[in-house]
Amino acid sequence: MELQQMRYVVAVAETANFTRAAERCQVVQSALSHQIARLERELGARLFERTSRRVTLTPAGEAFLPAARQALDAAERARAEVAAASGELRGRLAIGAIPTVTAVDLPSALKSFHVRHPQVRITLRVGASDELAEQVRQGALDIAFLGLPPSVRPKGVRGLVLARGELVAVVSPGHPLADPLADPLADPVAGSLADAGGVDLRRLADEVFVDFPAGTAARAQSDEAFAAAGVSREVAFEITNADLMARLVRLGLGIALMPAAFVPELPGVRVVELRDPPTRVEHLIWSRLRPSPAAAAFLDVLNVRRDQGAVSGSDR
Repeated sequence: MELQQMRYVVAVAETANFTRAAERCQVVQSALSHQIARLERELGARLFERTSRRVTLTPAGEAFLPAARQALDAAERARAEVAAASGELRGRLAIGAIPTVTAVDLPSALKSFHVRHPQVRITLRVGASDELAEQVRQGALDIAFLGLPPSVRPKGVRGLVLARGELVAVVSPGHPLADPLADPLADPVAGSLADAGGVDLRRLADEVFVDFPAGTAARAQSDEAFAAAGVSREVAFEITNADLMARLVRLGLGIALMPAAFVPELPGVRVVELRDPPTRVEHLIWSRLRPSPAAAAFLDVLNVRRDQGAVSGSDR
């Protein structure tokens, strides 16, 4: 079994196409197919189901793929460790981040790291906190920035809390909540929103919402707060992209709850503060194993000691 064969398997699995996989690996398709067939004979199992329209992993292929990725990562890390011992930082740095990260100026941190270590290949994946945490546990990501409800802690990783913050309501400029005096449901005794200390969640329960998908940590922050207030709400649009969410809000299709620290990056919307706001906690996490040289160097850029974070969760 050779590393090159594993690279071919990973490429086919990720592209679902032998031709595109061969182009990615810069080999002719016949050579790639031949090597995968050799590997299948050695393993005694087919890794792919091939039809005229698609290529899919067999159960054996599903079992083989994670181990192949780990072997390739280990080989790349071995090369990076040797280079680091010689005073040269190389290899790959894979970072994950939620779309609304605010505790760290991530672009500036990436620039600082790249200036110091130009030979390191950097990949940045944006996604949901639970997915990013799982990818760190599996070794697909070196480091991730998460946003979680206060009651949730990432498990099976090393990490630390970066910041805590409240959510605010974001509405279109023409929404009644953007002008408290025009809000027919405003409390005439309480006066303005500023005087009342913001709008409570019961007032928002009748609104149509734009939010992150159900089941994600970003959605749970708001769902838990409404449940605690004893009210339910309608989420008409589930979106993973914060910028697209803001565009829908600007068009008046709904309102959203967003981190207060992130809202200044969203032009053309109005902010409504809440009396009983949901809160979120931003975490920085990395593998509970010894970080790669590139990951350790990035933690240095963030002024985080490698032994600073605690291992979280029951699966230590």
